[in-house]
Amino acid sequence: MKIVAAKVVVTSPGRNFVTLKIETDEGVTGLGDATLNGRELAVASYLTDHVVPLLHGTDPHRIEDTWQSLYRGAYWRRGPVTMAAIAAVDVALWDIKAKVAGLPLYQLLGGKSRDRVRTYGHAHGNDLPHLFDSVRARLAQGYKSIRIQTGIPGLRKVYGVRSTLDQGNLPVVEDWDTGAYLRHVPGVFEAVRNEFGPELPLLHDVHHRLTPIQAAKLGKDLEPYDLYWLEDCTPAENQDGLRLVRQHTTTPLALGEVFNTVFDYQTLIQQQLIDYVRSSVTHFGGVTALRKLFDFAAVHQIKSAIHGPEDISPVGMAAGIHLDLAIHNFGIQEYAGYTDLTNEVFPHAFTFSDGYLHPGETPGIGVELNEELATAHPYTQAYLPVNRLHDGTVHDW
Repeated sequence: MKIVAAKVVVTSPGRNFVTLKIETDEGVTGLGDATLNGRELAVASYLTDHVVPLLHGTDPHRIEDTWQSLYRGAYWRRGPVTMAAIAAVDVALWDIKAKVAGLPLYQLLGGKSRDRVRTYGHAHGNDLPHLFDSVRARLAQGYKSIRIQTGIPGLRKVYGVRSTLDQGNLPVVEDWDTGAYLRHVPGVFEAVRNEFGPELPLLHDVHHRLTPIQAAKLGKDLEPYDLYWLEDCTPAENQDGLRLVRQHTTTPLALGEVFNTVFDYQTLIQQQLIDYVRSSVTHFGGVTALRKLFDFAAVHQIKSAIHGPEDISPVGMAAGIHLDLAIHNFGIQEYAGYTDLTNEVFPHAFTFSDGYLHPGETPGIGVELNEELATAHPYTQAYLPVNRLHDGTVHDW
């Protein structure tokens, strides 16, 4: 079997997605997700102009060899653009291999370690009544664990509360006030606990906004509310900063969605400074690389928590669910769901029911691409917002 063609499809059925489709001389095709939120066209060009020409005539079954060649062969290693491109190739090749075997991907990863995949959903609101309504809506959808995000009094907009990107020529500027945030959030969790009881697992995402000592204070202040985890409490690049956070709080810590390789995690894992690794298949070099990360983390009693926002396409999500089902040290899977249009562009075998996901039994990863419908919804320029303090300074944490 040889690869005879590969192409990149960029589509926007509400969000921008970058998909790689690899074709073989035996008619078997594979899909990979290369979406990089806000920088989609950079990855599309990387794939089309630099990677696809290297794939023609190669054996799709040589997944590890292809991964190492793409990672080391360019000399310039790591980084989100490179690793998203490698991920797309890797997942597409696993899709092909599993289809040839006639098995769902998780069977090639050792079979299932559990019957279904636990998830958490997103609840958010500008104030407590709206937040409570959002929590109730997630509970009604079947979620058993819920991430809590809230507006901050006096701030016009807070990223993480809004669920949409801004489409246009420039990023939207949002307000930020660290002091107001630190004063407000503990009261929010007290109110949520009083309303929904002590047993509902609650999560919170800080979005890298705090210094280590500020994050330590927040983690300590939230201890009475028994969080499942505190996510991205301080910038992930400052690995030593997590040591200070760890010294001051027993709130579990999750981190790593902006990481791209295992080298970003070395200190955090070896010194057990976090409890969950948060990288996605799409941004970490694919199934091959993420499986190795999870095995490394398992040695140090750290669990998985694959990043699963709306900007991971159903292709990347499906690959993650297969991994979730197979690995031993699974923790929880983020799942925000998709629009009906996105599901039409990417028809898939994975299902969500009663708060759990299952990848399905379709050979491969279980996702197809409706290219005609994808073409009808072309790329739309969109940016994540930028936070600025009250004096106009770009928030630097």
